[in-house]
Amino acid sequence: MKIIVTILFILNPRFLFYRSCERVVNNYKNQLFFTTKLIRMPTKNVTDQELVAVAEANIKNFSRRNFLGYIGGASALLLTAAACKKDTNSTNNNSGTDLGSGDVGILNYAYALEQIEAAFYTKVFESPYSGITASETALLGDIRDHEVAHREFFKAALATAAIPALVLDFSSINFSSRDSVLGTAKAFEDLGVSAYNGAGKLIVSADYLLLAGKIVSVEARHAAYIRDIIMPGTFADGLDANGLEISRSPKEVFAIAGTYVKTKLNISNLPTN
Repeated sequence: MKIIVTILFILNPRFLFYRSCERVVNNYKNQLFFTTKLIRMPTKNVTDQELVAVAEANIKNFSRRNFLGYIGGASALLLTAAACKKDTNSTNNNSGTDLGSGDVGILNYAYALEQIEAAFYTKVFESPYSGITASETALLGDIRDHEVAHREFFKAALATAAIPALVLDFSSINFSSRDSVLGTAKAFEDLGVSAYNGAGKLIVSADYLLLAGKIVSVEARHAAYIRDIIMPGTFADGLDANGLEISRSPKEVFAIAGTYVKTKLNISNLPTN
C-alpha cells in the first residue's frame, strides 16, 4: 500500500509543486528499498537511471499484482527524475511559443502531444531494443504510424495556426532496454488518454469534440496493448474505482510531458472551463 500511495502522489503534478524534486525522488527510493524484500536494490550511491535499470532486472521476481504496482512506479520515477533535471518547467510562465486560445489552442495542445509521441516511437525504431520480437516490431510500428498520422493531421488542420515543430530531449530514456522503452511507452500512452479526457470539456466545436473522441479511443487501444505486452492479461488495468479512465488538465499534463520538451511553451491562454 505504501508503494501505491507513493505512486499516486508522484503522478499528481500538484504534489510536485509543493515538494522539491530531490525529496520526492529520495522518498520514493526509500519506499522501493525498504518496503519489500522482492526488490534487490542497492541502498547507497545510486543514480536515478541505475535505480530504474536494477528495477527492470528484478521485474521477473514479482507477482502480477506487485508487478503492476511497481511498473507504474518505475515509469513515474523515470518521469520525475527527468523533471528534476530542469530548473524550471518548459511551460512555467507566459513566455515562449503560444499554443493559442479556444479550440485552436486545444488543437495545438493535442498537436504538441502527438509530436512527442510520434518522435518517441520513431526513436524506438532508429535502434530497436535488444530482444524485440517480430510481433512487437509489427505492433509498435503500427502505433508509431498512428502517432505520425495524428501529428500530420493536426499540422494540416491547423495550417498557419500550427505551432512550430518542437525540440525534444529523450536522453533520459534507455532505448536499448525493453523494459525502459515499454515502461515509457505505457506512461506516454496513459498520459495521452488522460490529456484527451481532460480536454474534452474545453472544446466548443462539436466536430472537434468528435475528432478528439476518435483519437482518444485509438490512444486507449495503444495503452491497452502496451500493458498487455508488459504483462499479458492486464490490458484493462489502470482504471479508477468506477471503471473509468482518469483525466488531466493541460497544466497537469505538461508538468509531466514538458520534461521532454526543450521548446518553451506558453499554455496560459488555453481555456480552463
